[in-house]
Amino acid sequence: MNPWFYVDSEGQRHQVTEEQMQSLVASGVVRPETLIWTNGQAEWSRASQVLPALFSGGGSTPPPMPPPVPGGSGMRAHDVDYEIHGNEMQIVEVELDPGETVIAEAGGMNYMEDGIVFETKMGDGSSPTNGGLMGILKTVGKRVLTGESIFMTHFTNRAPVGKKRVAFAAPYPGKIIALKLTEYGGEILCEKDAFLCAAYGTAIGIAFQKRFGAGLFGGEGFILQRLKGDGLAFIHAGGTIIKKELKGETMRVDTGCLVAFTTGIRYDIERAGNLKSMFFGGEGLFLTTLSGHGTVWLQSLPFSRLADRILANAPSAGGKSTGEGSVLGGLGRLLDGD
Repeated sequence: MNPWFYVDSEGQRHQVTEEQMQSLVASGVVRPETLIWTNGQAEWSRASQVLPALFSGGGSTPPPMPPPVPGGSGMRAHDVDYEIHGNEMQIVEVELDPGETVIAEAGGMNYMEDGIVFETKMGDGSSPTNGGLMGILKTVGKRVLTGESIFMTHFTNRAPVGKKRVAFAAPYPGKIIALKLTEYGGEILCEKDAFLCAAYGTAIGIAFQKRFGAGLFGGEGFILQRLKGDGLAFIHAGGTIIKKELKGETMRVDTGCLVAFTTGIRYDIERAGNLKSMFFGGEGLFLTTLSGHGTVWLQSLPFSRLADRILANAPSAGGKSTGEGSVLGGLGRLLDGD
């Protein structure tokens, strides 16, 4: 069997078998304009000229594409595999076939195997053109409003053959949740810092709180992130994660403990009891109320609560060292200049 050669987008030459060449065409790594060569050719030629059957379907009619998911991003997401490692400080390892891509927040990558290439782009890539200049500006504006970077990083397996892995780490102690968006109507709302990464084709947008009180006192601000599509998305939350199914009930949650919910859930706030309870109960002035039909994810340790505890006990902020009151401990800090 004659070997085949092709030149990738970076000008690198690769040798593959005929069967591997078919797989590369199917995955999009080898495109119609890609230059290829095998024994018997006088010169390098475009793939569409040498292997027209692979790009025309071989004369047969392909099966129809499945209909888009209601509320989805409008394009089919890449079908990635994954594995989550660890307990409190978790890592999600995403496995990519040749040509597959995963998108992530800038700075979220932990490690990647040889063959994975990354590119920083404006937007999530769910729309090929993002609607031109106005679409790009709209996307950038949304990212600025959520307090996130205006750029997202796209990681793609450009290896000629074989699966490759790229991993993303949780930013603080907690859990990573894998969400297959088609199981939740193609759309999830989550707190703006929860998103970690997702399969290419997932739209990362924003959702404004319609109720002024919910946005001002609800612990999540006026803006939530909206994840839309038909693929996998990964979010992160602090501490232990609890998943609740509401069937018309109402649940009251401490502000900040809400991680994500489906579109069938109504989100609002209410006063935390009487004035005495509000000021001396230790639960804050307001509670988040969730009602309707759908799924809710809650976290036991919001990052704001963790940060408050750390700052309250930091000596530089006037805090006290507790649990470290031995004489040797104090002497050591004295010698260290603390």
